[in-house]
Amino acid sequence: MYRSEFYVFDKNLPVPVIVRNYTKNDFSQLIDIQKECFPPPFPSELWWNEEQLINHVTLFQDGALCVEVNGELAGSLTGVCVDFDPNHPSHKWEEITDHGYIRNHQPNGNTLYIVDIGVRPKYRKLGIGKLMMQSMYHIVIQKGLDRLLGGGRMPGYRKLANKMTPEEYLQAIIKGDVKDPVITFLLHCGRVPIGLAENYLEDEESCNYAVLMEWKNPFK
Repeated sequence: MYRSEFYVFDKNLPVPVIVRNYTKNDFSQLIDIQKECFPPPFPSELWWNEEQLINHVTLFQDGALCVEVNGELAGSLTGVCVDFDPNHPSHKWEEITDHGYIRNHQPNGNTLYIVDIGVRPKYRKLGIGKLMMQSMYHIVIQKGLDRLLGGGRMPGYRKLANKMTPEEYLQAIIKGDVKDPVITFLLHCGRVPIGLAENYLEDEESCNYAVLMEWKNPFK
């Protein structure tokens, strides 16, 4: 079981947090996190359900992480192992994650794929999303995988879609001309864009696009 204790800072106040594997006892809080992190117009049917969460903790508990702050779950991060071919990167979220049920988990896969990450809005200034991502990097190294990979939503794109293409939007983020709530966060976490995925997920804010972003294992 993964467990790591840290301090984060709320302005100048140190706040103790715990990054750990989530369990069945956490399911109700995990579903609440989904509701808070992905409000409409994000489809409510894409929030976690109990069957998905049971699969997460039984098929690949190493990839089921949460952050606890003062006894309350503040965020969660879920991963699955897959075989990824960089020469054929195109895919959809539902295909590579088995619609979030991860029954396609491959223990001998080469890539740790991020199924989902979410942090409750009231905790987002504490940097705990980055802590969870770094914890997943530990798992990539421990298991000797090639990379961590995932499709990052680009929820700021809809407001600018009539002015720029998805490719131009991504370049504007990389240049610092535009700040996107998700892509900019992932860049801060050390993730590197490797391409765009069209029709990745039913997501009005992102116009159904996502940016495929990886972190390569530096020991491979």
